[in-house]
Amino acid sequence: MNIMDFSVKKLAADAGTFLSRAVQFTEEKLGQAEKTELDAHLENLLSKAECTKIWTEKIMKQTEVLLQPNPNARIEEFVYEKLDRKAPSRVNNPELLGQYMIDAGTEFGPGTAYGNALIKCGETQKRIGTADRELIQTSALNFLTPLRNFIEGDYKTIAKERKLLQNKRLDLDAAKTRLKKAKAAETRASSEQELRITQSEFDRQAEITRLLLEGISSTHAHHLRCLNDFVEAQMTYYAQCYQYMLDLQKQLGSFPSNYLCNNNQTSVTPVPAASSNVIVPSAMASTSGLVMASPSNLHDLKECSGSRKARVLYDYDAANSSELSLLADEVITVFSVVGMDSDWLMGERGNQKGKVPITYLELLN
Repeated sequence: MNIMDFSVKKLAADAGTFLSRAVQFTEEKLGQAEKTELDAHLENLLSKAECTKIWTEKIMKQTEVLLQPNPNARIEEFVYEKLDRKAPSRVNNPELLGQYMIDAGTEFGPGTAYGNALIKCGETQKRIGTADRELIQTSALNFLTPLRNFIEGDYKTIAKERKLLQNKRLDLDAAKTRLKKAKAAETRASSEQELRITQSEFDRQAEITRLLLEGISSTHAHHLRCLNDFVEAQMTYYAQCYQYMLDLQKQLGSFPSNYLCNNNQTSVTPVPAASSNVIVPSAMASTSGLVMASPSNLHDLKECSGSRKARVLYDYDAANSSELSLLADEVITVFSVVGMDSDWLMGERGNQKGKVPITYLELLN
């Protein structure tokens, strides 16, 4: 027998098998043929695998949307991934906003209140952008990749074996039908032999499929660990963002009130209180539901002629010779001078003396 004859016979056999399965499937749908039911345990495993596949796809796709809201960017990354090429690095939204703020602040002048604030905000936005990039990379590696590997790897294998099981079942039921229709003894003997073979093949394929499906529990355990990694990555990201914004709020809140003036309208920036002794400008009142009050120890200091020790909260560069430059965490002597602006005190360090902004100080007992 040459190769051509073998190929023709194989094609004919495959066509016959396909036709037999099609007939059996159609008769089952029409209620004209009996169908071998899978055992309840195997059916439950199949249902669990299908449910896992559906929800894994939904969670994976929505996580991608969360990490990268831009659909065009997601498509581009998908194309580069399929081409096995690295996607070009792009500036994300916080980084772009931060750069705009820095450029604007530089244009307005770093020595101006607004320019300085823009630069500080821009630097913080760029740090948030870096944290956002790290979140995406960590989540993609530790969470999305395992989910995608299941969909494109393990589940495809399960689906393939499930399809084979379906075909073996159709072959088995077709053999049962032919045995029922067999009249002659010779035909009946041949049909019984065919039934034994198809039953054996079906049982073997059912066992293979069952073993694969029982691995779904291990998949759930693995995905649980990946979920914990994703949560930790988010915790790190949000903690970083909170700390960045807290630091920025302290920097902006430490500006003297005469720097927080624009177009002759005073703008109030909340100042986080590190302790009950943190000095807050008495000019700051409630705004948009935020109530800020001056501590009683500041009032006492303004009313008496004595002096107190104070710890410096932030570095401060003197704007002129009447002011005193400060270094964070140093302790100086402060006292009130009659007629001085309510947002300033007189500071003294050794032989050096000058005005200091009260928002940079914390009175010590």
